[in-house]
Amino acid sequence: MVEKEQVSVVEIEKTFEPVIGYKSIKNEMIKICDIMRNSEFYSKLGVSVPNGLLLSGEPGLGKTLMANCFIKASGRTAFVCRKDKPDGDFVNHIKSTFDEAVKNAPSIVFLDDMDKFANGDEYHKNSEEFVTVQSCIDDSKNKEVFVLATINDEDAIPISLLRAGRFDNRIEVNSPKGEDAEKIVEHYIKKKNFVSDVDVKTITKLLNGASCAELETVINQAGVYAGFNRKEKIEMDDIVRACLRIIHNAPEREQAHSPEVLKAVAYHEAGHAVIAEVLEPGSVNFVSVRSHGGSTGGFTNYYQPEEYWIKEQYMENRVTVILGGKAATETVFGETDVGANKDLHRAFDIVERFVDDYCSNGFDRWLQGREYSNGAVERRDMQMAIEMENFYKKAKKILIDNREFLDKLATALINKDVLTSVEIEAIKATCKMVA
Repeated sequence: MVEKEQVSVVEIEKTFEPVIGYKSIKNEMIKICDIMRNSEFYSKLGVSVPNGLLLSGEPGLGKTLMANCFIKASGRTAFVCRKDKPDGDFVNHIKSTFDEAVKNAPSIVFLDDMDKFANGDEYHKNSEEFVTVQSCIDDSKNKEVFVLATINDEDAIPISLLRAGRFDNRIEVNSPKGEDAEKIVEHYIKKKNFVSDVDVKTITKLLNGASCAELETVINQAGVYAGFNRKEKIEMDDIVRACLRIIHNAPEREQAHSPEVLKAVAYHEAGHAVIAEVLEPGSVNFVSVRSHGGSTGGFTNYYQPEEYWIKEQYMENRVTVILGGKAATETVFGETDVGANKDLHRAFDIVERFVDDYCSNGFDRWLQGREYSNGAVERRDMQMAIEMENFYKKAKKILIDNREFLDKLATALINKDVLTSVEIEAIKATCKMVA
């Protein structure tokens, strides 16, 4: 057995420096590594090394990087298991990986992308691969084998495999937000040559909700655009172009819309943007009439604060903004907006939560877990329709009161297919705004 070498917590922390941000997650991992490296302090308290650690989250968030830092910080030999063999051979590979780990204990078995080990869905949770992993974990207990795993989808894994005793520590890794996102963006732009008027906060706001991998890819793609145009520095318009291409799948194309359709799309998107800027000034990152992700219409990108899900006002504002496209089209052209179907679904979903889940209009609308009487359903549907009518009327009033801003924004979109927050602000400054 290899004698454990004591190391300071500071040394363990340094091992995690390649992971930018995610301070709370790193702190949890550092504590586990400290138990491994300095066990005598814990054994006096009757504390043993946890059985395992599971990192779960969407792809591109740096889970494998975190795991590799963890392995290095632990000071243990790691035996890595990834799905790179046919099913039958892979089951044997899982067994042999654990056997080697037991022989070389204290050690770590690293199960990278464990949810990919089998056809993991609700119908295949008891596949041979997962049964084998579970059996091997149980067989290696009390043999100084720590099991480290990363997964993208917890729903693909049997619940029995995820329980404490097999994975004592489970950490959910989410897309970086706030200060974490700013640190990651700052890390990537340090490697590039940017103009002085592009700051970290602006880029972070533009890429709100993006994964670490997406942040890196967008910033690099911005450099591609700048280089192709023989610029000496990367500018904000390069970042916007890259964001449209990578995040929203809206590459630059020849305008496929007829003048009439382009005008309708421009007013629809301008409607969203105007209402957003009236209700929450500075919230629009950019607005575009480009087709994206298979859709023939344009889109408006907003910055959504973390308080969105806990404040009623933000959610009400969002319903009004969503209905702004339909309201603009019908105000300007006097005809039904037949391209607002997705908007209506999104708006109704939010209003439905208000009525059903939050009881914002009275407890008598609460239907969950009860018999759906015709009267209750009718009252609930009527209440939702009334709420939607009120939000729609509010949207139309804002657009009528700010018609100058609406017209100028739509005209600018017809002439230029993307408007950034800076350009929107400049147009707004020329208009008389009515809150």
